[in-house]
Amino acid sequence: MSFSCGFVGLPNVGKSTLFNALSKGSAAAANFPFCTIEPNTGIVAVPDERLDVLSKLEHSGRIVPSTLKFIDIAGLVKGASQGQGLGNQFLGHIRNVDAIAHVVRVFKAGDVIHVDGDVNPVRDLEVIMTELMLADLDFIEKRLEKSKKLMRAGDAETKAELEIAAKFAAALAEGRVPEYDRNDPKQVAAAKNFGLITLMPAFVCANVDEATFRSFGHDDASKALVEFCKNNNLEVVPVCAKLEEELSQLEPEDAAVFLEDLGITENGLCRVIHTGYRLLNYITFFTAGEMESRAWTVTAGTPAPQAAGKIHTDMCRGFIRMEVVSYADMVANGGWSKAQAVGKLRIEGKEYIMQDGDVIHVRFSV
Repeated sequence: MSFSCGFVGLPNVGKSTLFNALSKGSAAAANFPFCTIEPNTGIVAVPDERLDVLSKLEHSGRIVPSTLKFIDIAGLVKGASQGQGLGNQFLGHIRNVDAIAHVVRVFKAGDVIHVDGDVNPVRDLEVIMTELMLADLDFIEKRLEKSKKLMRAGDAETKAELEIAAKFAAALAEGRVPEYDRNDPKQVAAAKNFGLITLMPAFVCANVDEATFRSFGHDDASKALVEFCKNNNLEVVPVCAKLEEELSQLEPEDAAVFLEDLGITENGLCRVIHTGYRLLNYITFFTAGEMESRAWTVTAGTPAPQAAGKIHTDMCRGFIRMEVVSYADMVANGGWSKAQAVGKLRIEGKEYIMQDGDVIHVRFSV
């Protein structure tokens, strides 16, 4: 299972440069609005050092990591919700991703024009959020009209949806992201059914220069951005696209030395992936053996049969049991067989909830 992350932002904020750096892609990155028209897509391996360790322990023939799909979406401008710029295309593409990375420009470069004339990341983010709210408001108002007609036709099942839609519309009209009770199955189902962009998991990628990257949160522009995001429940990930471009061209060993010299523990790719995993509540489990060691991604709280179904649908349909060794026990005891020999292998049934780092073997019959 992979997840998709869409890069969203105004023109000339560095979306395509960031896309190229993180995905080692070749998207056009020119200095004019709407350089990106059709979305560029890049698929990257999700770094997980545990997979390398398991491969060595089990002498695996190959390693298969989870993947992340980056999608570089055309730049948004004020009025996109009304079709300005490439608004309709933009909004259509953004609804198809799992998480949104709002890319805002913090770097200053006289040779790279800004669509609004000057660099102001808070203003840019406000434009993005406003346009997405307006688009959602238009969508939900149309949904309300449809629900009201069904209500007049005597369809009682639409009553709850109508109430939630009205609540969402009121919030959006006031410039607020809609809220709902995430412990109420009906509200959760309705919110999911609406597919509102403003309810999608999102974070902010602050595209900075190297100097600002080192002092992020202390200069006026980045400090204001951090405060704005805090007030809007958005996590901020500072990324220097130019630095990531340089790192992407280095061998892993050289890149590690480069990061160490800069006093950075993780590159931008890892920070973006980890942020996305937290937002989407993802965990990773593994299968490991002589043929291959592979990482699998599921949502936290996934029962064993459904997790097994990610490997093959027959494993879910004919699930009998799951043999589990934790990653920590695999490492501590030198592999699957040795962990089993000292009693670290567990037999789990259909009710078992997957845990991050589980190494599994599925028993099934169809």
